[in-house]
Amino acid sequence: MELTIERLSKRYKQQWALHQLSLRLSPGMLGLVGPNGAGKTSLMRMIATLLEPTEGTIRWNGQDIRTHGQAFRQVLGYLPQDFGVYPEFTGRQFLRYLAAMKGLPSELLKQRVDEVVEMVNLEQEADHKLPTYSGGMKQRIGIAQALLNDPELLIVDEPTAGLDPAERVRFRTLLASLTHNRIIILSTHIISDVEAAASRLLLLQEGRVLTDATPSALLARAAGSVWSVTVDQATALQLQTTYQVSAMVNQMSGVTLRIVSAIRPHGAAILVDPTLEEAYLMATGRQAAQV
Repeated sequence: MELTIERLSKRYKQQWALHQLSLRLSPGMLGLVGPNGAGKTSLMRMIATLLEPTEGTIRWNGQDIRTHGQAFRQVLGYLPQDFGVYPEFTGRQFLRYLAAMKGLPSELLKQRVDEVVEMVNLEQEADHKLPTYSGGMKQRIGIAQALLNDPELLIVDEPTAGLDPAERVRFRTLLASLTHNRIIILSTHIISDVEAAASRLLLLQEGRVLTDATPSALLARAAGSVWSVTVDQATALQLQTTYQVSAMVNQMSGVTLRIVSAIRPHGAAILVDPTLEEAYLMATGRQAAQV
């Protein structure tokens, strides 16, 4: 299976949300990373056939998705950033309803719903009303509905937004378990969401591709550019105004900073191994992402 994107662009009035993006994907997880407004959601909505491109083509196994839309949607699973649920339904009822809407044969419907409930670890809560679900449980129901048709292409847009740290970890673990023989596109502005499972990272900024690399390649580019130093409070404030600080910890001995810089920021600074977030900061020149 292969998803091919060629010179894809989307313009709203005079502003390009996405400009001249080309990409070829095979099974595995692509981490689509960038700040809000980078073009991530526009790209995912175009792949999901919910938004018409201004220019360019998207092909699934060599066929244009605009001329083979229905066949393409049968292999597509999509969890949008804003996912609504029906409050009168239990989780299981909701999934059965959506399975019927997606055209699953009636003789397979119950079995498939039970399978996806087990896949997302909601067996104990599947017969509870949806308004009683936590944010993480609602996201798991969202993934379950996207998996009903056993998609070859799974698109997930900002799935951990609003989740607490424990729910984020559980959700990332779930997505990592789904990467076998499937293309997953995971959009996020939180680099830790893709750190463990993505085989490839696409960094977007203002609608353009900034970097297309494996996590290890991105880390290698940042090697020799991340420093640690412990200084007094006044020096720490001065360093913050001059350099890109990725972390700061107040200790009895002073303030320990991690600094992303191509040059040594302080005489006492020592080189340390970069994190993926720091490699992202090095590539984008932006302030630290939320973690």
